[in-house]
Amino acid sequence: QVRVVESGGGLAQPGGSLRLSCTVSASRFRLYAMGWYRQAPGEERELVARITMSGNTNYADFVKGRFAISRDSADNTVYLQMNNLKPREAAVYSCNEEGTIGDAMVDDWGQGTQVSVSS
Repeated sequence: QVRVVESGGGLAQPGGSLRLSCTVSASRFRLYAMGWYRQAPGEERELVARITMSGNTNYADFVKGRFAISRDSADNTVYLQMNNLKPREAAVYSCNEEGTIGDAMVDDWGQGTQVSVSS
């Protein structure tokens, strides 16, 4: 069983910053990539940023230059530094992992962390 735990959400002012963390744990587990997604009320879930354990990243166009994803491969942890936040970016941010346990591919989600952006 894979455990995905997020932290770091909260309230930021417009133009402010927050840093999200996500740690994945499981036995016999090999992690390939982790990503952050967000879903605002009434909207579809969308990719924010994704990183492979080899360090390749991809970002949604709407966060390029403001958000940065990084990882600590030793701890199976990924971080999302969010700068210059906008009110419309308030959403539940969820972490996703892609990996394997033995020969089986796994794809798991955390419970999500609320990000609010308001003055």
